[in-house]
Amino acid sequence: MKLLLLGTGTPAPSLRRQSSGYLFDTGSDVIVIDHGPGAHHRLLEAGYKATDVTHLLFTHYHYDHVMDYPRMLLTRWDHGDRGTPTLKVYGPPPLREITERFIGEHGAFALDIAARTQSPASLAVYAARGGQGARPRPAPELHEISPGDAIRGNGWRISVGPARHVQPYLNCQAYRLETDVGCFVYSGDNGGVYEPFIEFARDCDVLIHMNHFLSGTELHEEYRRMTGSHLDVAETAKQTRAKTLVLTHLLPHLDRPGVKERMVAEMAAIYDGRIIVGEDLMAVPLSSNQQTAAD
Repeated sequence: MKLLLLGTGTPAPSLRRQSSGYLFDTGSDVIVIDHGPGAHHRLLEAGYKATDVTHLLFTHYHYDHVMDYPRMLLTRWDHGDRGTPTLKVYGPPPLREITERFIGEHGAFALDIAARTQSPASLAVYAARGGQGARPRPAPELHEISPGDAIRGNGWRISVGPARHVQPYLNCQAYRLETDVGCFVYSGDNGGVYEPFIEFARDCDVLIHMNHFLSGTELHEEYRRMTGSHLDVAETAKQTRAKTLVLTHLLPHLDRPGVKERMVAEMAAIYDGRIIVGEDLMAVPLSSNQQTAAD
């Protein structure tokens, strides 16, 4: 079992942190949750290809969580072969509509797909990769899911849970992955101290939680409620009784010298578990006896 942080940043441009993306390699499946701008590049840096991914999930459709979705779809389709399994994609409504707008007959990439399925040059490449006959269009297996639903795989189960963020403008949710080696919860962009999420994440081994900004610097009370501050995250981790808290979705100023150290110290005064400040391409330990790739 391997857990990699592909992108730990925000919509704010950063050379250090790409946008949201997380990879779980169970040994039999490769599960990616969220795929924001730059996350696909990190996937490649980690040694994975689009064709390795079996399941792709989205927590919500802010662009910093979904912009590399068409890249995953088109790369996996274009560079796959007849033996490449159909990609299974899960997310809140309107997943089908969003996918259609990317790769449908009148979608953003319709001309690209038409060229690759009709031009003699592209068909020659398709044949060289093992394709036969007419080239099919990309056709992922789509599943619109909501809190209370579950996804089952070979040795793992993902439960869909609540997250408070920007409803009703976007449907937002969290995921809980349970395996023989541990239980992992990814909050999506859950904000504030939200009791339904806390109950959903209770007693997990690893809690990956958005830690967007420092308490006291919020622009508006609703901003704090929908996004959450570092002290809110510490209180959430305390109440869930998570063994390890991984901080992600970090604004650039949190990486300034001294800021990160102060932030973690203040959080540790509330939450007594292990706190890890996430970094892109970090391999997260599954137990307190393991080290992170950044240690």
